Amino acid sequence: MTQTSENVTWLTQEAYNKLKDELEYLTGPARTEIAAKIAAAREEGDLRENGGYHAAKEEQGKQELRVRQLTQLLENAKVGEAPASTDGAVAPGMVVTIAFDGDEDDTLTFLLASREYASADIETYSPQSPLGSGVIGHKVGEDAEYELPNGKKASVTILKAEPYTG
Repeated sequence: MTQTSENVTWLTQEAYNKLKDELEYLTGPARTEIAAKIAAAREEGDLRENGGYHAAKEEQGKQELRVRQLTQLLENAKVGEAPASTDGAVAPGMVVTIAFDGDEDDTLTFLLASREYASADIETYSPQSPLGSGVIGHKVGEDAEYELPNGKKASVTILKAEPYTG
């Protein structure tokens, strides 16, 4: 899955189906389960001092937030392959290899994509992250700069940028 500047999220069919299944669960069985927990906690009495009630309401809030996130994500989703970078520049949906401060031995390879697509197979950086936004638009061989959490700047060299193939 990748995001583009037009706020479109490109998803593989597998990723789209997985997110859609999660949304269907959260808006169906999960809502029924949380409603039952809240009802059971209400029956225990005074709601001001009812830890089970407050925990269930907090869980419900987190669940509804995730429903809104998934709904928005799926509304803006395009299923298929992300458009290839036509000019050879780093773009969302690419696997990027960088060298820190020009040191060819200190490298990092990552997928530049939405965190929704993060997996154990490859480290994922969001295009909105400091590193992600710093490398977007740069071509192989170019240096890019990004801001560290302490406010200092770091420099990296783009070694490789290829479309992600899954």
